[in-house]
Amino acid sequence: MDTYGTYQNYEPHNGPIPEQGNDKKPEKKKKGTFKKLLVGALVGIVFGVFAGGGFVLMNYAGQKLLGTETVKGHTEIKQAETTVPEEDEKESGLISGLFDDKKDKGKDFASEDEEKIEDKTFENEGSDIDSTGIIPVGENINDVSDVVKAVMPSVVSVNKSYTATMDFFGQRYSQEATGSGSGIIVGESDSELLLVTNYHVVESADELAVVFCNDETAPAQIKGTDPGRDLAVIVVQLEDITDDTADAIRIANLGDSTDLEVGEPVIAIGNALGYGQSVTTGVVSALNRAIGADTTGYGDSEPLTFIQTDAAINFGNSGGALLNMKGEVVGINSNKLGGNSVEGMGYAIPISDAKPIITKLVNRETKLKVDEDNRGYLGITGVSVEKEYSQVYGMPIGVYISSVSEGSGADKAGLVRGDVITAINGQSVESMEALKEEMQYYSAGTRVRLTIMQGSPAGYNAKEVEVVLGSIDDITS
Repeated sequence: MDTYGTYQNYEPHNGPIPEQGNDKKPEKKKKGTFKKLLVGALVGIVFGVFAGGGFVLMNYAGQKLLGTETVKGHTEIKQAETTVPEEDEKESGLISGLFDDKKDKGKDFASEDEEKIEDKTFENEGSDIDSTGIIPVGENINDVSDVVKAVMPSVVSVNKSYTATMDFFGQRYSQEATGSGSGIIVGESDSELLLVTNYHVVESADELAVVFCNDETAPAQIKGTDPGRDLAVIVVQLEDITDDTADAIRIANLGDSTDLEVGEPVIAIGNALGYGQSVTTGVVSALNRAIGADTTGYGDSEPLTFIQTDAAINFGNSGGALLNMKGEVVGINSNKLGGNSVEGMGYAIPISDAKPIITKLVNRETKLKVDEDNRGYLGITGVSVEKEYSQVYGMPIGVYISSVSEGSGADKAGLVRGDVITAINGQSVESMEALKEEMQYYSAGTRVRLTIMQGSPAGYNAKEVEVVLGSIDDITS
């Protein structure tokens, strides 16, 4: 037998094989063959009738149960109870009606009851701000335009110019650079507009400028900072704000981040990538997310907790607002915590944790930079005590005094080599660069309070001393 086509050429026979020369045998075979063909045809007809009836019955049941219709061998889903009249079939329909004016197209595809439900979907009932400043939540949480429109005037862009330094083959170079971030208007005094942002947004700034929602710009000054919590309060003098800007801006409504729930929708507004204000949306991915000790990189030793969200928070968003659907600020965004090492994970400082810090910072005296000719000096040289050196040698983080100029304010106050400066007027100092930055706000003759750590056989002991700042001539003479 052949492997291929063996059974194609095989024909079955009934009865004995006919003998040669027998005239009657072939006639009998013809009659038998005719009967078989007739029986086969009848069986085929009966099978076709039953199969066709079954197919019709199944098709009918499918139409009733699933709302389907078979046309020329293709199955199509029918729109239950939303059939468009024939004369309007080409102009309107369920999909086009979703994007068209509801008043014009709604009646084409919905009953009166369905139209009422659809009206609630398309009309945002929370377009107005009530007397408490809280924006009511509409039925359609995907449309956040009313919330954004109400809160956008509370968010600003913060631009800074600073001096960037770098080491190249042992040589130190510096050049002018710029950076940008965001801020939130949180209050107003008799003479100043108060804004909160991240510390790293204003860190090392030579100059600060705020861009408001109407694109007008005004100079800004630092009022107070908390590097450990990555928070800062800056101010704009009211005299530097035009009437048009004063009419356009508004003070943000600070909410309660302890009321947030995982999965709750949130909105992030900020100066993303320095291009100007933009909006992203998402949900609360996690609450009380502890990222670990020294989270901000500014020497904080306690683990901090943050709001985690999948709303995009990019460079420039830092210091901007994370909002709930009522338009309340529930967090202060910080790109520094996520950066470009993760995707779909942004973080914000919970506003309930930030409120007491903001209150403390707004009560500080606004820092105005003093020109170099009138600037005050301590009269020391020092080096930064970095975190790794602090752990190895058991030294406090701050500025290690390596020398004291004779007759300077530091010398007269009793500072000596080996002392570590950790704060000035209550403002923490964690590097020599931070100390130099802080000294820009004090003029010669100003009395400042230094917090220092002095070494002893038992370890370092904290001590506060007052120093009268001298001029540059006092140090160089």
